[in-house]
Amino acid sequence: MQYRKFGKLDWKVSEVGYGMWGIADWSGADDKQSAVALDRAVEMGCNFFDTAWAYGSGKSEQILAELLKRHPSKRLYLATKIPPKDQQWPPVKGTQINEVFPAEHIIEYTEKSLKNLGVEKIDLMQFHVWEDDWAQVEEWQKAIQKLKTEGKIEACGISVNRWEPENCIQTLETGLIDAIQVIYNVFDQSPEDVLFPYCRENDIALIARVPFDEGSLTGKLSEDSKWPEGDFRNIYFGKENLAPTVKRVEELRNEVPQAMSLAEMSLRFIASNPDISTMIPGMRQLRNVEANMNISDGKGLNPELTKKLKEHRWDRVPTHWSC
Repeated sequence: MQYRKFGKLDWKVSEVGYGMWGIADWSGADDKQSAVALDRAVEMGCNFFDTAWAYGSGKSEQILAELLKRHPSKRLYLATKIPPKDQQWPPVKGTQINEVFPAEHIIEYTEKSLKNLGVEKIDLMQFHVWEDDWAQVEEWQKAIQKLKTEGKIEACGISVNRWEPENCIQTLETGLIDAIQVIYNVFDQSPEDVLFPYCRENDIALIARVPFDEGSLTGKLSEDSKWPEGDFRNIYFGKENLAPTVKRVEELRNEVPQAMSLAEMSLRFIASNPDISTMIPGMRQLRNVEANMNISDGKGLNPELTKKLKEHRWDRVPTHWSC
């Protein structure tokens, strides 16, 4: 496992982290299977785990707490998220921050996460949605400063809305944000334009989320793909997105080197970008943990292939199904 500097915090985090949405809140999740997968990730050198209160109303955090108990000698970095009070993902444009993240809500859910995780301090507490119009509102700023002063959180981050990577720049200028979590993968390359250079200059950590585009970049989708009722992917891969995605994935297959899978190539594309502090693929099964962790070998991708993959950039705009 390769390790990277986590912005100005100077943590050394694993190049491949662990996204914990699927183990608590997707169809097919199995707690025993998840525990085996998580333990194997730690064994292979993973030390960064990203969860959220919204992942199973605290269940994912509780699963992470059990992992900590099983590995007391390991330094594992915990990142979680405060849910929006109005339960809107992404936030409705024009909504005021006191409807989404009032100070008492920020404090309340930090306390809930501390209890679920069984820790006295959370390494990285993140806002699960964001609007840059909220940047200068003092209420959230004071709440975060209070939590840091009290030693309840070490650092603060933002999980940027899908396909809005620049919707946080004014907030970054407050100096209160230590990390940004943003969708970045072979298709979604727009964060390279403005966000990545800003974070590079200001030593802000970057977490690449949705590295497989909700599963399409594993190569397992077809135009007939369906998921159980209630699974988020039924919304994301609705009629507006499924067919165009399958078409683009088929075109992308032509770039996959011999003896490499599409999934491996997709993760190596991210690892080839030195701006990224860590990536957080979702994993529920042991074989996926082993395959994903094994890409962190310092090799990245051939520069020529990386250049070819740049041509598969797909610029999209937020819609009702892209939350």
